[in-house]
Amino acid sequence: MFVDEVTLTVKAGKGGDGSPSLLRNGMTARGGPDGGNGGDGGSIYFRGSNNLRDLREFNFKKKITALDGKKGAKNKLHGKNADDLTVFLPLGTRITDLQTEKVYEIVDDAPLLFARGGQGGRGNIEFKTSTNQAPAYAEHGKGGQEKKIKLELRIIADIGLIGLPNAGKSSLLSVLTHATPKIGNYPFTTLEPNIGMMGSVPIADIPGLIEGAADGRGLGAAFLKHIEKTKILVHCIELTDGDAQEKYQTVRAEFESFNIELLEKPEIVLLTKIDLVDDKTVQKNKKLFEKKGKKVLTCSLLDDKSIKDLQKELADLI
Repeated sequence: MFVDEVTLTVKAGKGGDGSPSLLRNGMTARGGPDGGNGGDGGSIYFRGSNNLRDLREFNFKKKITALDGKKGAKNKLHGKNADDLTVFLPLGTRITDLQTEKVYEIVDDAPLLFARGGQGGRGNIEFKTSTNQAPAYAEHGKGGQEKKIKLELRIIADIGLIGLPNAGKSSLLSVLTHATPKIGNYPFTTLEPNIGMMGSVPIADIPGLIEGAADGRGLGAAFLKHIEKTKILVHCIELTDGDAQEKYQTVRAEFESFNIELLEKPEIVLLTKIDLVDDKTVQKNKKLFEKKGKKVLTCSLLDDKSIKDLQKELADLI
């Protein structure tokens, strides 16, 4: 199951309490303060990782908690600082602090300090003065920061394959990148985004959109956000059934409803499965799109030249 959105709480560790110990031993009945300071609580860091694909590990983990600092002790012993906790996230994860609405994005592996651990409390040795030689009190450690957050994954890929269900996107991804997505001749074969590498270029196969996807219909609504991170869109349109222009406008209308900026992304219109229709149909549809100023390519998985032409065009655009 692909998980790209979760809500959870992160809580940094509490600082350890300072010690109020007074020196007592066989030689000293009423000695001065000897209580040490408490250790600092652990902080929580977020860090990007290329090895993670989605947020599934947080699906049933509703709280992430760092360790508390250790208490101070007698003989002026300071408590140990707690280790910081580093939480790894897929690159492209957006973190929203639900209280402040501040948004952070994980785009590399640089650590992001997100919840700071509490400071350890001072032991009574810190409170000794000329007028108070034996303070019998110490300071409690401070609580660590606690935040409720929302994690949203937006897949980072240079190229996004888009289109209606059964447009041939998964098959195309497998040929371009040697990825192995589920492929079948029926709608909604792809239930989650798939990513493959064309050399050093990541390509994402986005699940098929349908009319009304931006309003929650079908599978596409949950995945429209993944298109936002792509640099180039390859709009796959198969010619074996229905009107190609209508199919194109259906997807574009969903873009407009979801985020109008998607309409401005560089785009290639790719007419797929051309081996299943006559050349007259292919040329007619190609000219119709070219009249609208679109860059149009045609492709068949049975035609190596058409695949190589597409790879070269994508490489040039990137």
